[in-house]
Amino acid sequence: MHLPLDEIKRKLELKSKTNMNTGEVEKQVDVVTMHMKQLHNEISVLLPLIHHLDQKQMSDLSKKLNYESSTLIQSLASLNS
Repeated sequence: MHLPLDEIKRKLELKSKTNMNTGEVEKQVDVVTMHMKQLHNEISVLLPLIHHLDQKQMSDLSKKLNYESSTLIQSLASLNS
């Protein structure tokens, strides 16, 4: 993923903050939500293409996607604990 320098700077500034106002948090949640929707759309485009690959290729790509999705789900689940 390629991030512009100003986006990298903004993310580093967010990590260094010890407290944020509700508006800043909501803005970041909106950004993450937008990224998740974009990922969903990209996966929807990829799935038919993946199904046309041979079994080994499909399995390898599926493992990559499953690992990353599991990590994301764990991160999201930590919000409820």
